[in-house]
Amino acid sequence: MLLFAALAPVAATAAADAEQVVVQDPYLEFHTGPGRGYPIFYVVDRGEAVSLLRRRTDWIKVRSDRGREGWVHRSQLERTLTPQGEQVKLAGPAPESRLEHRWETGLVTGDFGGANIVSATGSYALTQSLHARLDVTHLLGSYSNGWMGTAGLLHAFMPQRRVSPFVSLGGGIVHISPKATIVQSGDRTDPAAYSGLGVRGYLTNRFLLQAEYRKFVVLTSRDDNEEIDEWTMGFTYFF
Repeated sequence: MLLFAALAPVAATAAADAEQVVVQDPYLEFHTGPGRGYPIFYVVDRGEAVSLLRRRTDWIKVRSDRGREGWVHRSQLERTLTPQGEQVKLAGPAPESRLEHRWETGLVTGDFGGANIVSATGSYALTQSLHARLDVTHLLGSYSNGWMGTAGLLHAFMPQRRVSPFVSLGGGIVHISPKATIVQSGDRTDPAAYSGLGVRGYLTNRFLLQAEYRKFVVLTSRDDNEEIDEWTMGFTYFF
């Protein structure tokens, strides 16, 4: 049986040593990169053989008999056969694939200065330890509601470990809409900056649990600025 979990990256010159599988689907689609957002540029028909070169999470880089290289989702390769006619068995992403992903998306909840919050998060890995991040947050308070959008950087100190501390730095916009009260006040939209400290850990090879504390300074139009503490925890999926 093909032991794909032990498959290591190989150079293009080592095609003869790469594991081969035979396509059983009507066709196998080659993408230009490891993701469905990358365009399909080549198709291999049923019965043809492809060589397995390397993997990134659920995407495997392959080479056709004609020398064309592309990325294929593992769901298609699970229906291939070895040259001996045996069913190919693909293991889940190896632990080292944690360092190869580029995109992360998640959902977190927590507290922002006494208001309940729900945030949708996304980030792109500039390097293995440095991420550019974007957060969109809904604020639900007793006396006011609002939203917040922030952008910043996250630096993980030990990205290769299962659990890693990190720091974050960034800024954005906070919009507050007071609820109807005896004393009416208008909506406010103010710039804000933050610094943060947190920890993230891999629950599986595709999911992270992340907890973070961030200190916000809201730059109001009044004489004094506001300092607000934010505590969050949530799940992140990477690909």
